[in-house]
Amino acid sequence: MIKRSTLALQALTSILLIFGIGATSYAQTVAITEGANYFLDTPETNKFALIITGPTVGETNASQFRNWSYALHDVLVRDYGYSSESVILLYANGEDTASSASYIDGAANREGIENALASLQQQVKAGDQITLYLIGHGSGAEEEAKFNIAGPDITGPEFATLLDPFSQQDMVIINTTSASYGFSTALSSEGRVVISSTRSPSERYDPVFSRYFIEALDSRQGDRDKNNRVSMLEAFRYAKASVEQWYKDQGRLASEHAGLDDNGDALFSLNPAVDDADGLLAEIAYIDRLTDDSGSLSPQALAMKARMQELERSVIILRGRKADFLEEDYWQQMESLLIELARATAQFEALPAQ
Repeated sequence: MIKRSTLALQALTSILLIFGIGATSYAQTVAITEGANYFLDTPETNKFALIITGPTVGETNASQFRNWSYALHDVLVRDYGYSSESVILLYANGEDTASSASYIDGAANREGIENALASLQQQVKAGDQITLYLIGHGSGAEEEAKFNIAGPDITGPEFATLLDPFSQQDMVIINTTSASYGFSTALSSEGRVVISSTRSPSERYDPVFSRYFIEALDSRQGDRDKNNRVSMLEAFRYAKASVEQWYKDQGRLASEHAGLDDNGDALFSLNPAVDDADGLLAEIAYIDRLTDDSGSLSPQALAMKARMQELERSVIILRGRKADFLEEDYWQQMESLLIELARATAQFEALPAQ
């Protein structure tokens, strides 16, 4: 568990980083309004993860997919407050003879996916969050783009239809398959963060993006602003930079270019930022549960921590909407939020240790 003083120091450091960035001019076009409650964490928010790992041929790929799947499962449970019940792993044909791990909950086939989503539908309530992580092979373009699963493959539009019942939940989709772009575009929707490891159907070689995205989450290595949290924008940037460096070190021309969409227009940005068409929603999208390191916090302390995170979120949203305000009004609101955040942090620090 993180010491209270360390958490407060990190929060104040984050405030200064945010404030320093805030002096830049922004032209945010993301469809997010002041009253939108996308990715608003509260003590009542539940978070779930569904990892779908498709089948492959050859031990090299099989070993890689296995390692990524199990590593992601471990990271979510160890670092982000998930239980084994809140992480569902669908793996190839439902068996893994090369490992004694008991992570697998079912096969990565049409029936397994439909059953897993039906199970989630029975568990979630409005405001909960679901993260979908696709590992494996993809093929095709546009409406014919497919995610290769056991049995008949599934197209992007077909998969999107399966997600329709979750309109009241926040959703992050990380598609790390080869030729993932066409499949990913079908999943674009307002209030949803979609990450694709490739930008076109021609990028058919197995991406290494998944390796570095999981690395960004592992022990929060992708935490750029040092607030002890990793946003989906931070994880994307970490993975993208690491992939570029990997190809450079290999002396190879990059055969994968990751993109992110979070404004529902299905046009993926290769370099998303809060002052661009994509990036604002991904910056407030965190997969960690509020209680991940707070098992011994009192209800008062937990509520105060939730308030701190809500204020940080408000600062990010206001920063991205700067172009909507007169300069003086913008800075008055920003100053008010930062002061309130500093006070909340001080109050959290002053609470007696449990």
